[in-house]
Amino acid sequence: MMEIHPLEQYTRKGMLPHIWCPGCGDGIILSEFLRAINDLNIDPKKTVVVSGIGCIGRISGYVKMDGFHATHGRAVAVAVGIKTARPDLNVVVISGDGDLFSIGGNHFIHAARRNIDLTVICSNNFNYGMTGGQAGPTTLLDAITTTSPFGSIEHPFNLVHLAAASGAVYVARWTSIHIRRIRESIKKAMQKKGFKFIEIITPCPEQFGRRNRMRTVIDQTNWLREKSVIRHFSDPLEAEASADRIVVGEFVDKEKPEFTDLLRKQMMSVQERLDREKRVTFAAI
Repeated sequence: MMEIHPLEQYTRKGMLPHIWCPGCGDGIILSEFLRAINDLNIDPKKTVVVSGIGCIGRISGYVKMDGFHATHGRAVAVAVGIKTARPDLNVVVISGDGDLFSIGGNHFIHAARRNIDLTVICSNNFNYGMTGGQAGPTTLLDAITTTSPFGSIEHPFNLVHLAAASGAVYVARWTSIHIRRIRESIKKAMQKKGFKFIEIITPCPEQFGRRNRMRTVIDQTNWLREKSVIRHFSDPLEAEASADRIVVGEFVDKEKPEFTDLLRKQMMSVQERLDREKRVTFAAI
């Protein structure tokens, strides 16, 4: 008898095996996202996965759900359009740190500000892993990349602080070694209404790792294990992600009115006013 993978119903077999390098954390993100969908019994036909350019961008083609592989930096913008037109759908953005926070940064902060009901999962590998290992908006200080051969002198974004300050109602950070915690955060986010953000720090052994004294997957995994410190609901401003310490956990979990709900209420109010004015006009005639 042939063994069937427990998540096979959620994947496009014709697109697999995936292209990710051995040791990359993107496969963990894919599997834990699908396990969260399975645990919650979410209908794949009512779920849309939007991804951008980068290694993790291939994920929208691997899942047996409606998907959109957006141009560079436009994953959140596309997702906002889908959710606004079809608020009944579960819309998930899964993309990389460069795509979401470099060219796509403006879309991210305004979607969070509006509090539109999206779940955004960021695979953060500290560099542009697909295009040669260049420095990006999350590259750690002093890290070696192809565009910072003497060490990066740019201060990286603190993604959880950025998301919280922009208005996200749920913010969490984990690493690829926190497998069950990733799944539970995704489940919590998908059951919550509003803009949710989960950062997942993942190994990039072929690019970032081998240039920064972590030449094997084991080296990089041990680094994540040794440097990670769980600090639930600590101040996101103080939740550093550096070469010396990676603060992980849930940082924000709150409620506030969601964009598509407010939009729908406003449209109903406008329609009622127009109908009322129309009745008054006819009565006057």
